[in-house]
This record gives sequence, C-alpha cells and structure tokens, in this order.
Amino acid sequence: MDNLRITDWDLADRPREKMMAHGAKALSNAELLAILIGSGTTNESAVDLMRKVMRASGDSLRNLGQMTMEQLTDFKGIGQAKAVTILAACELGKRRQLEEVKERVNLASADSVYHFMLPRMQDLPTEESWILLLNHNFRLVCDPIRLSQGGLTETAVDVRIIVRHAVLNNATVVILAHNHPSNNASPSGADDKITRQVKDGLNFMRLHLADHIIVTEDAYYSYQEQGRL
Repeated sequence: MDNLRITDWDLADRPREKMMAHGAKALSNAELLAILIGSGTTNESAVDLMRKVMRASGDSLRNLGQMTMEQLTDFKGIGQAKAVTILAACELGKRRQLEEVKERVNLASADSVYHFMLPRMQDLPTEESWILLLNHNFRLVCDPIRLSQGGLTETAVDVRIIVRHAVLNNATVVILAHNHPSNNASPSGADDKITRQVKDGLNFMRLHLADHIIVTEDAYYSYQEQGRL
C-alpha cells in the first residue's frame, strides 16, 4: 500500500473518508497531517510523506512544532505552502492548549504554574523571564508579562519594573518564571542571586514573591518547594 497514491487505496483506508466514517481520533498523526497538506509526490502519498516527517521528528508533535521552514522544505514534496500549513497546525495546537489551561488555572502550586507556563515556553530557543501577578487568593489579575528575552540578568529582571507592574495591576503576589533551553532545571548562581534580589525588593514594597519557577520541557525547579524562599 505504501507505494500507491491515496486515490488508489481502499476507500476505508483513505484519511478523509476514514475520518468521516470513524472520526478524527481514528487517524494517526501522519494521516491527520496528510489531510492538511493535501498531496504528496508522484511516487509517495501524502500519508507516506508525513510518516517520513514524523519519523524525522521522533514521532513527536512537540518536536515537529520546533522544526523550521527550512527543515520542512528539505523534504521532497514539501514546499513553503505545505510547511506553513504544518507549522500553523502546530501553533493552533499550542493555542488550544493555552485556552484549556486558562479555563482550569489555579496557581496555588508550583506544578500548576509549570503547566500554565509550559505552552508559552516549551519551544523557546533562548531564555525568557516572565512574571505572574496574582491576588491574595493566588488568582491571576492579568495575563502573564514577559520581562526579557535572552538570559536572566539583573538588567533583564529589574525589580522596579516588577513592582510597577504589580502596583498598576493591584497585585499582591508575584511569581517569577524563566526557562532553561538546555532542559536542565537546576538553578545557576545567577538564578539564585536574582531570586534574592527580587524577593528583597518586593518585600520592601510589601509585595510577596510566592515562587521562582525554572521551566524545562520535562521538569521544573521550584524555589518554594525546595525551601529556598
């Protein structure tokens, strides 16, 4: 079957017809993506082409979403239009995840903060620092605010800026979060220093630093859980 065009397949095996008959859950990732790109090459069906792409991504949609346009268009049969379609689908998946997280958000624990921030940080190539501004019930008072890109430094994480955001949004609780693209959740000496400075600066203004979370693809580090706040 692999050497046949989709139109030569048995009707029940064609992805569109299969989806109409059995629903989207019955299709593999490759089959769903094949529906989006529409066609393969002369010698390869859209499903076979997307199976090849998924194998190159380690059969991971997360890895697929991290691929660049150049990487995707290296595959014969995938031009810019198809690459854009694939990446757009991955982005929609992330946005749906963000919406689902917002609906059930409860930021009273490090684990909840991690899963709330992961969709924003999981594919970032460089470090970014964010703050979550909460009320005394640990409910968000505004959308998360990105402080900086490119590394955690005293300049990037200016306590005065954090205080200003907190005051303007009537927040009483602050959570600092940043990612480690290396996928190593262990804090650095610079992370420790920034945490102390932010905590001391917020205390002076009678604001509470509830936690500093380091986010990686598969794990997190919480200063609060480690008893370091």
